[in-house]
Amino acid sequence: MTLLKKMIAATGAAAMMIGSAATVRAQDVTLTGSGSSFVNPFMQKLASEYNKQTGVKINYSSVGSGTGIKQLSDKTTDFGDTDAPMTEAQMKAAAGGEVIHLPMVIGAVVPIYNVPGVDKNRPLVFSGPVLADIFRGKITAWNDPELTKLNPGVKLPDADITVVHRSDSSGTTYIFAEYLAKVNKDFAKAPGVGTALNWPVDNKIGAKGSEGVSGVVDKTPGTISYVELIYAMQNNISYGDVTNAAGKTIHASLESVTAAAGSMKEPPADLRMSITNAEGEGSYPISGFTYVIAYKNQADATKGRTLVNFLKWAITDGQKFAPELKYAPLPEAIVKMEQSMIDGVSIK
Repeated sequence: MTLLKKMIAATGAAAMMIGSAATVRAQDVTLTGSGSSFVNPFMQKLASEYNKQTGVKINYSSVGSGTGIKQLSDKTTDFGDTDAPMTEAQMKAAAGGEVIHLPMVIGAVVPIYNVPGVDKNRPLVFSGPVLADIFRGKITAWNDPELTKLNPGVKLPDADITVVHRSDSSGTTYIFAEYLAKVNKDFAKAPGVGTALNWPVDNKIGAKGSEGVSGVVDKTPGTISYVELIYAMQNNISYGDVTNAAGKTIHASLESVTAAAGSMKEPPADLRMSITNAEGEGSYPISGFTYVIAYKNQADATKGRTLVNFLKWAITDGQKFAPELKYAPLPEAIVKMEQSMIDGVSIK
């Protein structure tokens, strides 16, 4: 029996079924989580691998960060996942008391597009200000001078741009909008930053989840949207390079996302942080952490201990599964801070 299985077995042996002398094994416990579609491929991988090792079942639903926050707040799930850290108001409104934020992985949001006639092997180049103007309805044609200037030698069509946006409350939207607001003061005013925005664009389509917007862009010529890198790669959708704060054109990759994370020299104590538009020549500018959110005080002893054991595994051994899904593993300094936070979870 592995050390992890011994830990799980000990957890189960310590808990008693209500009204019965029979013990509840942790292997019989099912944890439920919901939230970010940005991190869904990674969470599904973690759930599968952890179940193989321990027998613990973890059901994760990709419903968007906003719904994940609400369901945790209402105590209808055991944990949530969000790419947008909870606001102070959201944390105060949470029904179960204090909420902790635990970074799980680092990913890249990429601009995906479907432009007929453009070489799929040569990514289009975007700057932050140009993306902001597209998504606030100021640049409306693919052959706009600002786009052609960034892509010399590319014959862009005289065709309308259709913006595809998330129709649900989305952490991916939050990361993308936060970046655009940092590089374009007009975008910061409207539509601003949030998980659900009123996009000031005439030619637009809403779709639910990263899966939904990927599907629309894949099937609809002239479209542009934003998704986590793995969705673009899994669906073989073209995605652009982006000019970073140092003026370098950067392709989203494990290395460029890791470089962005490395810009955070002194993480805040609660680990709610931003790495969009990060400094450094090699940093991909639309990078972000995704967080598991959970209550610091766990009322159910069996579920609480099972959740703690899963989280400890996810931020250590579980990180080895990140690169194959095009996420960057957590920096060691962040992991150490998280371990202290998990150790501080109170289990009744």
